[in-house]
Amino acid sequence: MRNPEVILENLAKQSTKVEYQFQRLYRNLFNEQFYIMAYGRIAHKTGNLTKGVDNETIDGFSVKQIHHLIELMKMEEYQPTPVRRVYIPKKNGKKRPLGIPSFKDKLVQEVIRMILEAIYESQFSKYSHGFRPNKSCHTALSQIQTNFIGTKWFIEGDICSFFDNINHQIMINLLRKRIQDERFIRLVWKFLRSGYLEEWKYHKTYSGTPQGGIISPLLSNIYLHELDTYMEEYRRKFNKGEKRKTNPEYHRYASKASKRKQKLKNLDMSDGERNVLLQEIKEFKSKMHELPSKLAFDETFKRISYTRYADDCAPRRRTYATIFVA
Repeated sequence: MRNPEVILENLAKQSTKVEYQFQRLYRNLFNEQFYIMAYGRIAHKTGNLTKGVDNETIDGFSVKQIHHLIELMKMEEYQPTPVRRVYIPKKNGKKRPLGIPSFKDKLVQEVIRMILEAIYESQFSKYSHGFRPNKSCHTALSQIQTNFIGTKWFIEGDICSFFDNINHQIMINLLRKRIQDERFIRLVWKFLRSGYLEEWKYHKTYSGTPQGGIISPLLSNIYLHELDTYMEEYRRKFNKGEKRKTNPEYHRYASKASKRKQKLKNLDMSDGERNVLLQEIKEFKSKMHELPSKLAFDETFKRISYTRYADDCAPRRRTYATIFVA
């Protein structure tokens, strides 16, 4: 059996080739070492002792069970169990649904997640910060702090119930852009359609990603990568001009202050004349501090930037034309 770290490294290398199509991914689900690696990555996480629909937890999970999973995978008979839905209280007094998958489904999902992350991570936008290695809400805020200087308009977006409304067919079609392995695609489809149990009543899932699923955040990033790509292209078309024009009024006071400074170099000047010039320079600088050095509305210069964290996005328009872009 090949080392899963080597396999993931090779996938990541191939991912830099934009037109590359990934094949024979499903066979990695036959590799015992992948499950052991996945186990090591999720074993320490809270919730693994919480029972799913099958009443099993991480406690007592064995290599024998991994072998059974592999046999099911080889025959394509593996079927994810529905997640168990419970409701937990929110700070505002309301409750939000929480999906609890079985541990074997978590393990399989972690293997899928590692494979998908190796394929897609290098392709994601630098403006995407949610659910990614070395990215967080802090890196999103840092990007805003750096890039949003001079902002006049902010447009904040929040996709309502995004994880519940992902279109399954669109999701699969997006995966097929890079993955030519229908067995692997069918496995992801099974998770998307696995449904949930609420008060022991089964509900089908016609949209959304698996509740509480390990693959859900990554699938959401693959889905929203289309938005990131669109915004980057829109930004390139929208941006105009190299730099803003200087504010004429600011320039006028700066010029006057500069001329007064030149006069101060005259050694034959009396103390009274020198004091007058110093006072004028002080007044001009005071005026300059009250004015922007660049034109606030410059029709020859406009900029738009964009930052996304999960399903929250903040396009920001730093444009100095009179057009509002929504």
